[in-house]
Amino acid sequence: MGCGGNRVRFNFGKVLSKVSVFFTMVLIFTYFFYCLTGFCDSAPRTLYSQAAADGDYDNQVQLDLRPPPPLRSGAQLQNRTASPDVPQVVDAVEELQQYEQGSEKETNSIPVSNTYGTKRLPNAIIIGVKKGGTRALLEFLRIHPDVRAFGAEPHFFDRFYDRGLEWYRNLMPRTLDGQITMEKTPSYFVTKEAPSRVCTMNCQTKLIVVVRDPVTRVVSDYTQTLTKNPGLPSFQSLALRNSSAGPIDTTWSAVRIGLYAKHLENWLRYFPLSHFLFVSGERLVSDPAGEMGRVQDFLGLKRVISDKHFYFNQTKGFPCLKKPEGSSRPRCLGKSKGRPHPQIPAEVLQRLRDFYRPFNQRFYQMCGQNFGWD
Repeated sequence: MGCGGNRVRFNFGKVLSKVSVFFTMVLIFTYFFYCLTGFCDSAPRTLYSQAAADGDYDNQVQLDLRPPPPLRSGAQLQNRTASPDVPQVVDAVEELQQYEQGSEKETNSIPVSNTYGTKRLPNAIIIGVKKGGTRALLEFLRIHPDVRAFGAEPHFFDRFYDRGLEWYRNLMPRTLDGQITMEKTPSYFVTKEAPSRVCTMNCQTKLIVVVRDPVTRVVSDYTQTLTKNPGLPSFQSLALRNSSAGPIDTTWSAVRIGLYAKHLENWLRYFPLSHFLFVSGERLVSDPAGEMGRVQDFLGLKRVISDKHFYFNQTKGFPCLKKPEGSSRPRCLGKSKGRPHPQIPAEVLQRLRDFYRPFNQRFYQMCGQNFGWD
């Protein structure tokens, strides 16, 4: 009896051992199965959070673990906002910070699509110009299946260059082979250091410049700043030295941006003209499909974006994207776009037009296109 009892206990122990091994193998197999199908990548990480700015759920942002810069005092902020140029700098930084903060709210809903592809440095960049139509161009491009773009303006080559290319790369969305990675920051075009920095990254980068009648552009620039700073001096006092008696004041950045020929000269020191595409901001409104055809050709993309994607919004005064499948409403740019411009004295506008004319002619010669602004 004693020997029989020992034999039963021994056999029972062997059965438990086999069952344990079996379940261990099942767990291991399940783990490898989930990893191979990509679900392991959806596990939370300490350095990444889901980005959802502008509805772009393909972006992931690397959080900056360094301490934030010291806050300025109230007096310093008051002195800075007294200049019409300052809100542009502050707003750009706030936009990137809000993009990163907004991304932290989406960590509980990570789409499976984020587990595929690779984060790459941009193949193409929309480098300018401010108030030319860069946001519209980017939104139109993002409906193309072979384009993946960062939603906010990263301002890497003008304001955050010290953070390094790895920080910049981690801002970009994941792409598959054959897809294009893009971003847009209009201030690159007027930043002296930007061309050399972009070339250091990749001298084969394709560069898109959206240009607009510089007179209309400077008024639009002023209108945007006035909305954010109602106490801004009059347009005339900013555009002209000594009010109506003096020449055009080129120290005002809104005026300087429109000197397209000057800025292009800086970029042509590092990139051949063949690397640039100059998009007409006016034609982007009057014929969006036609301009988008040129953009797609320049990027080497199949012409997917066409007339069927657009309709003209009479209220806003510019084209919008038609309602995409699965959406309850069309996609139009935000309420900040299409603001009514303030009334500017006709003689001031004429003086600006006369001032810009030689620079426009030079720009036409340099880029080989006549935009008809004169």
